[in-house]
Amino acid sequence: MDQFLQHLLNGLVLGATYALLGIGLTLIFGIMKVVNMAHGELYTLGAYVAYGFVSLLGLNYFGSVLMAAVVGIAAGALIEWLLLRRRNLAAIDEVMLIMIGVMIVLQNAELLAWGGVAKAVPSPFSQEPVVFGAVSVSPIRLFVLCTALVLLVAFYLLIERSRLGLSMRATFQDKDAAKIVGVNVSRIYTLTFALGSGLAAVAGALLAPVFVVNPTMGDLASLKAFAIVILGGLGNLAGAALGGFALALIEEFGAGYISTAYRDAIGFLVILLVMMLRPQGLFTMKERVG
Repeated sequence: MDQFLQHLLNGLVLGATYALLGIGLTLIFGIMKVVNMAHGELYTLGAYVAYGFVSLLGLNYFGSVLMAAVVGIAAGALIEWLLLRRRNLAAIDEVMLIMIGVMIVLQNAELLAWGGVAKAVPSPFSQEPVVFGAVSVSPIRLFVLCTALVLLVAFYLLIERSRLGLSMRATFQDKDAAKIVGVNVSRIYTLTFALGSGLAAVAGALLAPVFVVNPTMGDLASLKAFAIVILGGLGNLAGAALGGFALALIEEFGAGYISTAYRDAIGFLVILLVMMLRPQGLFTMKERVG
């Protein structure tokens, strides 16, 4: 039982950051219908921002997470404004080629700037674990979990309770009708891509002290983000959040009770089973009818 609870806690920590990745990707797809192949590289960008501020400049790690969000948002807005706004988003093949190009450019820029050797970001917390009864967790992992949960709640309130969230939901349901009632769809597209990119960058910065940082870490992150979106249902924000936790728990329990060597394989195997039994995902995307 103690081992089960430990794996559950570890899965929740990882699941919270997976949820940030999944929500950012499904937000961009749901509103803009853009398959963001560079999502993992924005995650890597956030991790390198944390490394640069903490290890090279000697600044506060908590401030580096905030800076990662700022850099991710700025990078997302720039990508949308320079590369997507002047393109026909209905031409999905062209958009995918653009985003694959962005992915390649970002990955090689990170490789050129930082080299191919993995970097470690020092944790600002003590190495002594925090003990909760029969389970324990490192302080940095506890910080990651709490911060990610706060961001998930804040993002939910932004989408459901704010005027910006109302405009984004209106654009998601019918962009032409949204234009008629005065929504600036181009502005919503830019903000959507910026927010989605910022969430990916924050996820990378949060996990930077937990794992090592390297230029290719975004490859697996992209695959997992797409797996989360498929698991939760394309375009469904709540489904993406739950899909992130589900994938992390599947990986953690699979690694704990089967083999750590097959951690990632077990998660993707479950994704394949879901696609076979329920191709639309665990949660179907809400669409406007009539």
